[in-house]
Amino acid sequence: MKKYLMAGVAGILAGTLISTQFAGPLLAQEAEKSSNVYEQLDLFGDVFERIRAQYVEEVDSEELIEAAIDGMLSSLDPHSSYLSPKDAADMRVQTSGSFGGLGIEVTQEEGFVKVVAPMDGTPADIAGVETGDYITAVDGSSVMGMTLDQTVELMRGPVGSEIVITVVREGVEEPFDISIIRDTIKLTAVRSRVEGHTIVLRVTTFNEQTYPNLEDGLKKGVEELGGMANVDGIVVDLRNNPGGLLDQAIKVSDAFLEEGEIVSTRGRTPEDSERVNARPGDLAEGKPIVVLINGGSASASEIVSGALQDHHRAVVVGTKSFGKGSVQTVMPLRSDGAMRLTTARYYTPSGRSIQALGISPDIIVAQPPRQPEADETADAPMLRSEADLRGALNNDSFTEDERRKIEEERAAAEEAAKLRDEDFQLAYAIDLLKGLSKIGN
Repeated sequence: MKKYLMAGVAGILAGTLISTQFAGPLLAQEAEKSSNVYEQLDLFGDVFERIRAQYVEEVDSEELIEAAIDGMLSSLDPHSSYLSPKDAADMRVQTSGSFGGLGIEVTQEEGFVKVVAPMDGTPADIAGVETGDYITAVDGSSVMGMTLDQTVELMRGPVGSEIVITVVREGVEEPFDISIIRDTIKLTAVRSRVEGHTIVLRVTTFNEQTYPNLEDGLKKGVEELGGMANVDGIVVDLRNNPGGLLDQAIKVSDAFLEEGEIVSTRGRTPEDSERVNARPGDLAEGKPIVVLINGGSASASEIVSGALQDHHRAVVVGTKSFGKGSVQTVMPLRSDGAMRLTTARYYTPSGRSIQALGISPDIIVAQPPRQPEADETADAPMLRSEADLRGALNNDSFTEDERRKIEEERAAAEEAAKLRDEDFQLAYAIDLLKGLSKIGN
């Protein structure tokens, strides 16, 4: 018995010795790491105080700290960043899709703000702002030297307030002023139209309006064509869509899927991982779908195209997408600021990450460069057919109604062909859906 007891005591002592041998260095390492962190924080405080006391000009302490926080976050990856209270408010406006403003899409060109397009029915459209106009001043203040964001901020304001923009327009000799009353602008995230027997859903962003806009646009298209039976298929145009809200990407994918996984996110720990599955119900009722993507399609756009591609629910056409396969979480901070932090990677239903790789189309179709307009005065060869020949026999195998129907179909085909000059990728997608509709389910 004494032998067993001694053996037990020896085992306990040996176990204690081994634990001490391993735990000691580990605890020492943790203590050393903590010490290094505090030393670095002391270094930060030292640098901060020296800048405040000795920099050639007086500096704002809050701006210095915000810049330091932003530098810390932006060093992680391109999508993590600090949002000042103003930036955080702007982000909330952008994702809500509703704000007080004029209703124009603008870009910057050679230092001037150029109008891409006024949105239909908005104050800018009603006041007479036109595509191609250059905005040179807002309320008498020149916008030269301002960033596009700064100019846009000037044009936003309380609903019902007046703004005067100075415009330079091609064909008009002198700049002129346009007075506009700001109103609530609801960004249209999805624009829909009918091309032949195809419904085109142009998704420009993923904000809170995206799924409702898509659902309404699809419904109107079906009604315009006289029912789903007359629909060849649907084009979901995600070209140059930079992404947006993850939940909206999930809803758009779910709109066309009956079942199965839509997307999975995997964070740093297993607890941070999540899988999202589709619910029964297909808004397109099984009609074929073509998704258009290009190098400007990123993030949420890639979730949608990847999900529909993996489930063989859509044919993806275009060029390789951007390849942003990470998820950012916006976390509120003190003073109404926030930080955007990358917290997970997302994966398509087949388990592939598209981070830095992008979604590869099923059919690669590049958009050809615009060709200069042909000289209409140049002599063109005259194309002739059998019907043009003198004394050609008439085709008497068709009734008048059948002949009229053939002519209508030919006219529709010629009209569809014109689209190739305007948007070759979209025309290709529509032609593909027309061909699929001829084959059947």
